[in-house]
Amino acid sequence: MQAVILAAGRGTRLRPVTTNRSKAMVPVLGRPLVERALLPFYENGVRDYVFVVSPDDSEITRHFTKGTSLDISAQFVVQEERLGTAHALGIAAPFIKGRFAVSACDSLVDAAHVRALLGEGDDPDAVLSLLDVEPELVSRSAAVSLDGHRVLRIVEKPAQENAPSFTVSLPHYICSPRLLDLLPGLGASPRGEYEIADAIQGLIDAGRRVVGVRADERLQVSSQEDLLKVTRQMFSKCPEPIQADLTRDYHGTAFLNPVRVEQGVMVGDACVIGPEVFLESGCQIGDGAVVRRSIVLRGGRVAKGETVEDKVVT
Repeated sequence: MQAVILAAGRGTRLRPVTTNRSKAMVPVLGRPLVERALLPFYENGVRDYVFVVSPDDSEITRHFTKGTSLDISAQFVVQEERLGTAHALGIAAPFIKGRFAVSACDSLVDAAHVRALLGEGDDPDAVLSLLDVEPELVSRSAAVSLDGHRVLRIVEKPAQENAPSFTVSLPHYICSPRLLDLLPGLGASPRGEYEIADAIQGLIDAGRRVVGVRADERLQVSSQEDLLKVTRQMFSKCPEPIQADLTRDYHGTAFLNPVRVEQGVMVGDACVIGPEVFLESGCQIGDGAVVRRSIVLRGGRVAKGETVEDKVVT
């Protein structure tokens, strides 16, 4: 099976984190967000990936051809204009052979959930990842109506009062090639975008079988607050504390696990680093600084004697 990874988003709400890199390449404990998104598929045996990327994102291409430790086959297609998820999938369509998965790069589910999606077999023409949400959140996703686990209707970003339910479809799908046949005939949504949800509704209208599998949770990375939350949850799931990668002695500096310090980080003396701190290569921490529950990214500077808590420093 192939997986299509939608990775062309700007990440506007993540700025200034995404000023000089794509949302897909924002690091989460040393791995790009996009790699975190594909790992559940990789852990279920998927090795063939098509990445839909923005025209200026050479970093993602370089990472998956030279930088990753994953044994994958990677193809890249460029979405010149961001015209929606179905538009992105249509660009990838010439490279898709047979049944395939789709995942957004900023939505994280676990390997067990992906295993359940794949476990629905080849009978359904689409398998959707479902999650129950609070009513005020339903307008951020595609809401569905269900009969058991069969999907009867899907509506992209409905107003709360018009939502068919408060169960939404997450951007993780298993699809048959029939979905691709519907993409050229889609119209734009009121937002001016072409939506995968509308193609899935076309399958339903044609009498095809579309089913859903509920996720226990998902982690969304749309803001700096999300990035901090996901990083903390990743720290909590580590079986062992993550040690700092130290290349010299730091006189009087204390590293309080869990922390991750990449090579190429400059840390001064008499600092307190941790807990729950990620320092990306290319950042600097001045003498006597205190950094707790925070992320300092490449180019970031924490001044001498400064205290940083619960922040992303760019």
